[in-house]
Amino acid sequence: PAIREEAGKPVKASASCDADRPKKRPDAVRVLFVTPECVPFASSGGLGEVAGSLPKKLAEHDDIDCRVIMPLYGAIGCQWRSQMEYLGNKFIPVAWRSKYMGVFRLEKDGVTYYFIDNEEYFKREGLYGYYDDCERFAFFSRAVFEALPIIGFDPQILHANDWQSALVPIYQDTIYHRNVRTIFSIHNVEYQGRYGTEVIRDVLGLPEGADHLVEYMGDANLMKGAIETANIVSTVSPTYAQELKDPFFSFGLDPIIRRNAFKLCGILNGIDTDSNDPATDKNIPFNYDITNFEEGKAKCKEALQDKFGLNKDGSPVFAMVSRMVG
Repeated sequence: PAIREEAGKPVKASASCDADRPKKRPDAVRVLFVTPECVPFASSGGLGEVAGSLPKKLAEHDDIDCRVIMPLYGAIGCQWRSQMEYLGNKFIPVAWRSKYMGVFRLEKDGVTYYFIDNEEYFKREGLYGYYDDCERFAFFSRAVFEALPIIGFDPQILHANDWQSALVPIYQDTIYHRNVRTIFSIHNVEYQGRYGTEVIRDVLGLPEGADHLVEYMGDANLMKGAIETANIVSTVSPTYAQELKDPFFSFGLDPIIRRNAFKLCGILNGIDTDSNDPATDKNIPFNYDITNFEEGKAKCKEALQDKFGLNKDGSPVFAMVSRMVG
């Protein structure tokens, strides 16, 4: 059914946001993990894996209240939508525009997930790669702040990830000024959110005097702005943190990263040992554990060779998990 704004005020659901949440200590650290993708809802790669596993692990601790917020993409299927609870809606600013924002909630594995709804921006086949990506994720970043009164959560830490949410620490510094600390994690420095400088006023809606935060090498660079404004800049390993200071690896951002090296740290990504357990993994042809791993790995290798028509002559099989880009 259509949802309408009444007298300029958000329409809210009557159900309590926190009715069935796991109990946390009163002094638990409140973290809102801001991500453009998350397993198992909608994901294109490593960031989605981290967003799906790290908050779930943090939620096991009663002194951390970690929740996740992401866009409600068209790719998110009915099996998840049927479990969502509608919380409310309002119209929010995107530069000079006023855009509808709906907010939905879902509980899974002890984690609360919030979904930002706007069909104009997110009801599409894919996640990224559209002509208006800058506007789409400017909307999402504004929505992170604008949704807080609706979800009834007051985070102490906003953890933004990659260029799609790079505007979160920028908006915190220039527009919202909440009592919150910001972390910005770089998962892939090649994709920086670079656009023409005309977007600063027309799409980002930054106030006068803030242009310098995102201006870089003749462009508007959202990742550059996030590095400048976030309280902490993290990345996916200690090695990668050092590599980002090198022009060879940093795709032009090394001067900015070196200048902000005092707040840079590398935290090695782990894996979700539940979903990646070969003893229970339903995606492999033969399950195995420490007691029979040689037999199990051999059978899985043989099935892979059969599937792709590879010679079974004892040759090793190498696998690489990576984007197919230069």
